[in-house]
Amino acid sequence: MARNARTFLFAWAIVFAAFGAAEAQEMPRSGTDRATAPEIRQSGWDAAGLDRVVAFAKSLSTDTLLIVSHGKAVASLGDASQRYSVHSIRKALLSALVGQNAGKGPKRIDLDATLAQLGIDDSPEPLSPRQKQATVRHLIRSISGINHRAAAEEGQREERTRRLGAGENEPGSKWAYNNWDYNALTTIFERRTGLSIGAAFMAGFARPAGMADFSASDVSYVAAPQVSRHRAAMFRMSGRDLALFGRLYLNGGAVDGKRLLPRSWIDRIAAEAVATGMGGLRAGHSYLWWVPSPDTGLPAGSFWALGLGHQAVIVVPAWHTVIVHQADMAVFMRRFLGLIGERGMAPKAALESLAVSCLGVAARTSDFCRNDRFVLRREFRQLISLIAAARR
Repeated sequence: MARNARTFLFAWAIVFAAFGAAEAQEMPRSGTDRATAPEIRQSGWDAAGLDRVVAFAKSLSTDTLLIVSHGKAVASLGDASQRYSVHSIRKALLSALVGQNAGKGPKRIDLDATLAQLGIDDSPEPLSPRQKQATVRHLIRSISGINHRAAAEEGQREERTRRLGAGENEPGSKWAYNNWDYNALTTIFERRTGLSIGAAFMAGFARPAGMADFSASDVSYVAAPQVSRHRAAMFRMSGRDLALFGRLYLNGGAVDGKRLLPRSWIDRIAAEAVATGMGGLRAGHSYLWWVPSPDTGLPAGSFWALGLGHQAVIVVPAWHTVIVHQADMAVFMRRFLGLIGERGMAPKAALESLAVSCLGVAARTSDFCRNDRFVLRREFRQLISLIAAARR
């Protein structure tokens, strides 16, 4: 297996197996400059509270933090033009592409078309006739019920099987976070539109939205042909481009009067959310976005995309705000894979070793612990709590 594929597979093992004021960057479009002090107050924020948010983010391995409210940055940290792998945020980006191209007819994606009708199968393990009755809508809502191995999904397997079981399921009957669904959706998108994911995102969103840093070459693929023919399309993006992507959802799918995404597609996120049983920030899931519960401090109607290391794009319509959080995982992954490959440690043990090494105050003075450690789930929850507390 290629090195980048192996890296991503182990990365998912981390997420699912083990973890239960600074200067603003210039933005590429008008209306996304840094807010003035009066504008911060008028948009519903407390400047001192935002200072506490940024100070806490500095104590983590956060590389980019942006809070963009009413089109202006009210708080930021890091270089918002720097591109990082966004990991599973890719799924929200894929959802937008499907929404932009959904419909009947040539080169369109019919949400009610079955896998059988679309000629979708897999190898070396084929799909059953029942599994082929799953539709595109089932895939994008994570309710296909198909328990099949997939590229870039190593850490999901145990949880997916717990939810779906070892046998077949009636399509639409069970929810599970399932990379097979998302990778098959990628195949369907590229076959139906005739476009690669990178080219489609560039033409459909990056260029018309004014994204300054993204190019089609920032999409690469993870393949695992020994388990599935469907590839995972991975993105690198900058914080300011992710903020523009989030703002598109705040603005009902339009940019400068041009509609890039149907408003009805955005409305489906709240209207068709499936309860996950996880609670907290991942209480619901809908059209490849997570939906938080009210006890997180995020108001009703919020939704967010999550990637390894708590990369995040959080859309908060009630505040007319987009929050972007990025942490570069490259150094962490090299050290993590080194413990596995050179010392023969199991993934969970390697993760625990790295986490423990950064717990003490003295350890936090090392370059690795200050800049490259894994942002823990409880730390990310605390960050969100501080952001909520900064609302006036």
